[in-house]
Amino acid sequence: MALIQLGERAVVSQGVHLCSGSHDYTQESFQLFAEPILIDSDVWICAESFVAPGVRIGEGAVIGARSVVTRSQPPWFVCAGNPAKCLKPRDHPRSKSC
Repeated sequence: MALIQLGERAVVSQGVHLCSGSHDYTQESFQLFAEPILIDSDVWICAESFVAPGVRIGEGAVIGARSVVTRSQPPWFVCAGNPAKCLKPRDHPRSKSC
């Protein structure tokens, strides 16, 4: 229904539902609407998660299994739950020095 954009190295595991369309429950007619979903680079969306219309998953984020993502999530965080919430930051793997 609307654009779904996947960044480089993004992983979308089995059973994930990327839903770019829904209905406006505030209208008597339940008018259909569509909004894009943007999944940035290095994201992992774990099994059986649901991502709602208009959501952006920030670079490097991990979305835990069976999460319900109704709002955009920030980069480099582990997020999970129903609704999904930020649980803890993730270290950027290329930021570590030798």
